[in-house]
Amino acid sequence: MGEIVRVAVNGATGRMGRALLELLRRDRRFALVAAITAPDAPEMGAPVAHGSQLCFTHDWSAIGPLDVVIDFSGPDGLASALAHCEANGVALVVGTTGYGDELARRIDAAAARIAVLRSANFSLGVAVLARLLREASAALADWDLEIVEAHHGRKEDAPSGTALLLGESAAAARGVSLDAQAVYAREGRTGPRQPGTIGFAVVRGGDIVGEHTAMLIGQGERLELSHRATDRSIFARGAIEAAHWLAGKPAGAYGLDAMLAERSGR
Repeated sequence: MGEIVRVAVNGATGRMGRALLELLRRDRRFALVAAITAPDAPEMGAPVAHGSQLCFTHDWSAIGPLDVVIDFSGPDGLASALAHCEANGVALVVGTTGYGDELARRIDAAAARIAVLRSANFSLGVAVLARLLREASAALADWDLEIVEAHHGRKEDAPSGTALLLGESAAAARGVSLDAQAVYAREGRTGPRQPGTIGFAVVRGGDIVGEHTAMLIGQGERLELSHRATDRSIFARGAIEAAHWLAGKPAGAYGLDAMLAERSGR
């Protein structure tokens, strides 16, 4: 999309929301139209930045025309953003996770009317890693696969959503279900490794932003595909690139892989 993209950030007072606002203020491709937050947020009504005319709001009805919404809010906030985008024909980038099946079905249905791009991880490097792992898993279908991930000590879920995304990519390439093939823990005398399983290992400690390694292990050789994040802003940058690419796209369900494929001409 060549012209200025009119964008709103939903979940604007969260960690990702603030990172997005900071990057968008410096990105000449965008015009920041709205910064949406929860109605009880302490920042409600305050300027988005010192000297800014734009204030944090919860009122979708007061927002001007938009090309795309970037959502890193929560299930309730995402539902409101989805309703606004459907009613006004606005593209939607979904970075929110942890919503239920009902909202997931609503998002799937909305893709018949608006452009929707969803991802559990907006790192462009991780998106390329997932693509490479799909190709390698299909080519080396009889090799063992182990996925090792490491994150900071405050992370509560394990394995990470990105590790699961990688596992799902590999399983799909091999024509199997991750639910059926995943091994999330090994303790005690578990017997020999079962062929075709996908193992996961988790490391937690310190301030690790995020590290993921997929190990394809054959007889006498091993292929490792790795990604290491050293700066959390990579996720905000990826979401912004996705928003710029999605604005103006026809209705449909998109992922980062589609954006990368278009960029590479594949």
